[in-house]
Amino acid sequence: MADKGVRSPRERIKTLTQAALNADMTVEQLDTLLTGLDESLADLNKTLGVFDGSLDNLDATLGRFNETISNIDALAPRLMAMVDRLEAIVERVERIVGIGESVVSPIAATENAVRGVVHAIRERTHL
Repeated sequence: MADKGVRSPRERIKTLTQAALNADMTVEQLDTLLTGLDESLADLNKTLGVFDGSLDNLDATLGRFNETISNIDALAPRLMAMVDRLEAIVERVERIVGIGESVVSPIAATENAVRGVVHAIRERTHL
């Protein structure tokens, strides 16, 4: 995923949210494919368990099984590409958080120093 220059945190969060929604859709597609695979295996099990000499059920089951496997094969590269994009986004967010922590650190140190001075003045003046 190419960096598109300086973007606001809102845009980055929007991108991350969209990537998460895409991941959710892909997981749903995978779940649907696995459900189809489960049905195919159940039918195959039923067909082989009560084999009556007819190969029609077996052929239909193997056809669905093959189709399901083909769909999984087609989905795998998309899923891997999406995972790579999500990892890149997470890496960028981690860098942004690191920069934010670096920026806030001196401010926090200054705040603590000012609080110490104010506390010392209050102690000496009994306020």
